[in-house]
Amino acid sequence: MTARIPVDHRRAFRIAGALIGLAVALGACTHTDEGVSQASIPNDYRLRHPIAIEEANRSVVIFVGHARGGLSANQRADVVGLAEVWLHEATGAITADVPVDTPNARPAADAFREVQALLASAGVPPRGIVVHHYHPTDPRQMATIRLNYPKISAIVGPCGVWPEDLGPSIKNKGYYENKPYYNFGCAYQRNMAAMIDNPSDLVQPRPETPSYTTRRTEAFEKYRKGNTTTTTYPEADRAKLSDTGK
Repeated sequence: MTARIPVDHRRAFRIAGALIGLAVALGACTHTDEGVSQASIPNDYRLRHPIAIEEANRSVVIFVGHARGGLSANQRADVVGLAEVWLHEATGAITADVPVDTPNARPAADAFREVQALLASAGVPPRGIVVHHYHPTDPRQMATIRLNYPKISAIVGPCGVWPEDLGPSIKNKGYYENKPYYNFGCAYQRNMAAMIDNPSDLVQPRPETPSYTTRRTEAFEKYRKGNTTTTTYPEADRAKLSDTGK
């Protein structure tokens, strides 16, 4: 004799089976693998390697020997160049790291006095220089005078990141989809960031400069008289081809 299962129990079994099936389906939907994560990488190299605007340091290193004080001609040019650039791009004071208790400490002090004079002559105010004396941690390294200041810089990277192989493989699904590899375009973006004169140009355009009123008035006067407004340069004939063979 076969036992009969009550209707309520069969209904409960069906509900439990449906819940188990739903849980399995949801578990399959939430499963992720490496292919999904790689698919989230944008194809545009400008999105993979964006140019970031950050504050970074610009530095000049001055080497001073233990038996010679003062600066060489090239070192004086470096200091003057740093001062001129500091006047229009710096976001903080110039920090001067001067070594002490080293074999070249006295020549370094003499050289730094010359550095201060050059900075002052270039227009750097006294409050724009902060002196910091330091003790070298590695005696094998030559103690130097370091001049640095913060500035707004365009930065990209790091480059050289290879999360997957370039050739066909099981993990590299982007190869079969003809997608660019991850490091593609990073060097270009890094070079572009290094060449940009003003990093703010990447965010907003510069304001327009006033028009050259004298030149504009002259061009309008020629137009009013019916004359040509083309500018004629004395060197224009030099660019013409030779008349030989005509």
